[in-house]
Amino acid sequence: MKYFWFLFILLFVCVDCNSQSSKQFTNPILAGFYPDPSICRVGHDYYLVTSTFAYFPGIAIFKSNDLVNWKQIGNALDRPSQLKLEGAGVSRGLFAPAIRFNKGTFYITCTLIDTGGNFVVTATNPEGPWSEPYWIPEVNGIDPSLFFDDHNKAYFIYNSVAPDNKPQYDGHRTIRIREFDIAGMKVIGEERTLINGGTDIAKKPVWIESPHIFKKDNFYYLIAAEGGTAYNHSEVVFRSNNVLGPYISFEKNPILTQRHLDPSRKNPITSTGHADFVETESGDWWSVFLGCRPYTEDYYNIGRETFLAPVKWSDGWPVINPDHAEVQYRYPVPVPSVSNQQDIKYSGNFILTDNFDSDKLDYQWMLLRTPSEKWYSLSERKGYLSIRTRPQTCSEKTNPSFVGHRQQHLKGSASTSIEFAPQSNDEKAGLLVFQNETHFYFLCKSIDDNKPIIQLYKSTTDASTNSQMELIASQNLPADTNKELQLKVEAKGGTYSFLFALKKDEWITLKDNVDAKFLSTKVAGGFVGCIYALYTTSQGKASASMAHYDWFRYENNDDVYK
Repeated sequence: MKYFWFLFILLFVCVDCNSQSSKQFTNPILAGFYPDPSICRVGHDYYLVTSTFAYFPGIAIFKSNDLVNWKQIGNALDRPSQLKLEGAGVSRGLFAPAIRFNKGTFYITCTLIDTGGNFVVTATNPEGPWSEPYWIPEVNGIDPSLFFDDHNKAYFIYNSVAPDNKPQYDGHRTIRIREFDIAGMKVIGEERTLINGGTDIAKKPVWIESPHIFKKDNFYYLIAAEGGTAYNHSEVVFRSNNVLGPYISFEKNPILTQRHLDPSRKNPITSTGHADFVETESGDWWSVFLGCRPYTEDYYNIGRETFLAPVKWSDGWPVINPDHAEVQYRYPVPVPSVSNQQDIKYSGNFILTDNFDSDKLDYQWMLLRTPSEKWYSLSERKGYLSIRTRPQTCSEKTNPSFVGHRQQHLKGSASTSIEFAPQSNDEKAGLLVFQNETHFYFLCKSIDDNKPIIQLYKSTTDASTNSQMELIASQNLPADTNKELQLKVEAKGGTYSFLFALKKDEWITLKDNVDAKFLSTKVAGGFVGCIYALYTTSQGKASASMAHYDWFRYENNDDVYK
């Protein structure tokens, strides 16, 4: 009988092990505009940060216990005193944060491009509060990262200009290092160049950047992105016996890229690079990195996303995604015992609804630049997000009445219900699809000749009209349309459709097959992704109107996850 129970238990354990080993996670682990990931582990938990550029709050912070199911727990820069973004283009602002932990303190390094330079913020609790920035004006460069050595020394590593600021070719950069005084929160000592140009300067490698140093088996490893952030993006590795070098390039670099693959392959993931490494408690290594998902050729609207792939060590060198040429949409879970899917909306196909019944905005919402006044409320009208109509517009480098949610999928929709009573033709409120100041579509309610109207605008830079938008579709609304109006944007890869409803979910198409490539990174440029925004403006005129949003719904149906 004892033998029978032993076999039964053994069989049960084996079945459970097989079930655990068959679990897979879905890439990207953070879908949509979540670029430049950096990661660290503290005990059982993992912490990850991404770039936010000119959006506020700055530097999203995520937590996970399995590298797969992530929850945003805060933002490092959530006070106006920490982050000044007025006048910053949407693809400027905050570049490439890195998160590290040392002796009870979390450190985030980052660059506020154009208006501040490099800085460090600290916290003992990653949920915050985080310190005011400690500025590092002595460093001329971007993409800083800290490394804490095992002999009580710290180092500040960053991308900088070519030697003597005399580049041999376009894209010639260096990786440099300085010792960092933790007590004084400043760099000290001599600046040293660790990498000049990249893996082989004779081949003129470009844009070596986003460096991280870590130590394994008595070697110091320096990983960095190379090739630029577009299609030729890659990750490379160097190693040394000394943190200050010299560093030797891995002869099989790059350790991650997709630039050599057939661009016509099905469901491609492109532009991979800007990686960071983490070791699990069981001794396995994984890498987070950015990648893009184009819907055709090199057109993508959702920006650069965060992916996860295994790292394999061979002869003392790491390789990301070692068993495949293509980055995979699914891998076995890194920590099978705890990887149970939670109700967190960052990966795969999902439906998200916000009924605005909380006392504060969910972390997934963002403002465009730092607000100087409170122009939205969740308490003025309970169960609604109320947004004040203001003169500022999304075409300007200021803080408009704009509450945004990332477009996270190639196919799907965003919809909302709005109550808005405009008092002039200039007052408009609705649903915006925003890539940057000169590339957006705006589906809105307004009035024309004192009569309610639904309008669709496309951004323009036509100097002859001195206008920020051109009307591309409109339809008069019934005269009694003073209450709820539903608005919807459907993404279909290379096109958008814009719809409205006077009765719940009875959708009327205002305009179909609108060019989505106009909002792609390839056309619009920059480093961000499209944002669905609840937005209202009076276009430079004074206003006393309010737009009241009852709910927001995000649905998606990307083919690769079916």
